Amino acid sequence: MITVRAQRPGQLASFGEADPVSEAPHPDSHQVRLTEPEALTNLHTVLELCASGQVKCSATTGRPSAATIGVIGAHLAGGDFYPDEPIAAFAWPLLLQSGGLAKLEGTRLQPTPQGRRALAAPAADAIRRLWHRWLAHGVIDEFSRIEHIKGQRSRNVLTAVKNRRPVIGSALATCRPGEWVAVDDLFAVMQRRRLNPSIARSERALWKLYLVDPEYGSLGYDGCHGWSIIEGRYTLAVLFEYAGTLGLIDLDYVSAAGARDDFRHNWGGDYLDTLSRYDGLRSIRLNDLGAYALGLTDTYQPPAPAHSGGVPLKVLANLDIVATGELSAADRLMLDAYARQSADHVWTMSAASLLSAIDAGHDIARFAALLDERSEHNLPGTVSTLFADVVRRAGLLTAIGDVSVIECADPATAALIANDRNLRPLCRLLGDRHLAVRHDKDAKFRKALIRLGYVAPRQKY
Repeated sequence: MITVRAQRPGQLASFGEADPVSEAPHPDSHQVRLTEPEALTNLHTVLELCASGQVKCSATTGRPSAATIGVIGAHLAGGDFYPDEPIAAFAWPLLLQSGGLAKLEGTRLQPTPQGRRALAAPAADAIRRLWHRWLAHGVIDEFSRIEHIKGQRSRNVLTAVKNRRPVIGSALATCRPGEWVAVDDLFAVMQRRRLNPSIARSERALWKLYLVDPEYGSLGYDGCHGWSIIEGRYTLAVLFEYAGTLGLIDLDYVSAAGARDDFRHNWGGDYLDTLSRYDGLRSIRLNDLGAYALGLTDTYQPPAPAHSGGVPLKVLANLDIVATGELSAADRLMLDAYARQSADHVWTMSAASLLSAIDAGHDIARFAALLDERSEHNLPGTVSTLFADVVRRAGLLTAIGDVSVIECADPATAALIANDRNLRPLCRLLGDRHLAVRHDKDAKFRKALIRLGYVAPRQKY
């Protein structure tokens, strides 16, 4: 069975004609996944999930939690590549971190100012940046995702990952845009051109990598560490999990189990159904977005959306928003951020919901633009008035940053310091005996205070 996913309008798949489908693929089916339009949508969707506080990652490793992987997978356009094996859902939080579009605050991944700007901008430029940033600043070693090759944590075994990723980027640049390339043919080109993402530091390090058993299953034995087993599996991981997730390459793949047998002659290979979750990748095709991200072209024209303009919305005078069709995951997340769902296809705005959205870092102008774009008529006066009032209220208060509060022994000392020519710009008088000093001005304040003849005790922040 062949499944074709996310075609451009009017485009025929190279592996047989078929209509795009939205249901989850059967794990044993042969699929041709056209990833470009999905990635353009998924970038905004995952950023919206971050803004709503639904993306959690380890504060130590940066890896997404199992619950987060489930949430992201449920919101991805077209779903993940396999229904029970997270690939894109695992990669997106790592890509956003490495690209500077989101950062961890505790264990929650929150959009950075740059990430919030990306929400309101075309996705192609952000994806291009994500790819280049990931090449140099990826959060994890992708080889660690090939769990059946053990011994990776031993000391002085693996090479530096920052030297491997650019090799895969160079290999992708050898592909002609629009032409399918079998991964084994790409492997041959990489070896012929010496594009080798070396994994083991040395021959001695190879002995520490193994399958199943560290002695009998060592990859150091002759014939047990072929290029496709180690370097090839790393290449598959990068292509499938990162280039595929970002929509740079279209994917032709099958179920990973039994797809490759190059490891079967290794001791312990008979115990494994597959060496990696990426073994099912058969062919790739560099698409227009990939050519743009790799710098092979200077301009990019996104594919026309299946429904230009998205699902129409009815914005009513009572502050209800009614969706007249099936919303995308990104649209639903955006409505959830600014309004409260009151029925299956109805959201209700209020001053409290809009102020809560602003407090969470959302831009109300972006929401107003969405409603104006999707509504068949001008926004009702009650809605425009609500937006104007909320914007006015939001501008009445200004955050000046964290401060230290210093208590003086008497009002006279506080007034003396607060009115000193050098100290006046560095502190503010609170009441009659307290001084507020911003943390970024603390050092200058203390120096000026000493010159005046006083010293403040150190405070632990």
